[in-house]
Amino acid sequence: MKTKETANNIMAIFKRELSGYFDSPVAYVFIVIFLLLLGFFTFYISRFFEMGQADLRTFFEWHPWIFLFLVPAVAMKLWAEERRMGTMELILTFPVTVTEVIVGKFLAAWIFIGIALFFTFPMVITVSYLGEPDIGPILCAYIGSFLSAGAFLSVGIMTSSLTRSQVISFIVSVVICLFFILAGYPPVTNVLSGWAPIWLLNLISEMGFLSHLISIERGVLDLRDLLYYFSVIAFMLVVNGIIIQNRRAL
Repeated sequence: MKTKETANNIMAIFKRELSGYFDSPVAYVFIVIFLLLLGFFTFYISRFFEMGQADLRTFFEWHPWIFLFLVPAVAMKLWAEERRMGTMELILTFPVTVTEVIVGKFLAAWIFIGIALFFTFPMVITVSYLGEPDIGPILCAYIGSFLSAGAFLSVGIMTSSLTRSQVISFIVSVVICLFFILAGYPPVTNVLSGWAPIWLLNLISEMGFLSHLISIERGVLDLRDLLYYFSVIAFMLVVNGIIIQNRRAL
């Protein structure tokens, strides 16, 4: 009975938050900007058509860098806006737990980003028209991209609970996410390999989003990569819960 009540509460918050995106121009602006940026970097910077390869490798390479800025922009209002408007205290007086509110907000934002990812399906149609790509790695790459977006989002929702300012939340979130990207970025690991011991290099690489994302994009859904992303998400949401509980107690 308790489990059903929890699920109903999460679903109610999820629907409220998700509909909130599409009740304003925010959702449509985000999706358009996301698609335009991906198209620009894929076709003009990476010169997709000039490569002569029917795959989406260069397309997915840009995802984490675009997520670095767009996902924190989505997440920055999740708690900061509630605090600024004074509605956070009101929400927490409802017969719902902090965990249910956090999970509902997170899932709504994650699905919203997933919808934006879905609208990139013409890229799959394009490469299928140009050649005979291996669909397996493409599907895995989409899964990896969705998981990495969730990891970025979990950082963003955590930083959003720290401040009333959406701008501060955005900046802090970008800095933390940039650390996670650079920790697994090949040019950075190549520089570190010149002086860092192997165990330290492996540890830093394992902390990074990119090393796990690249592994998934190769077409292999390794349990370690999946556990990594879900662990980051769970850790950030737990920290989010601790922050909200502490503010609730004040």
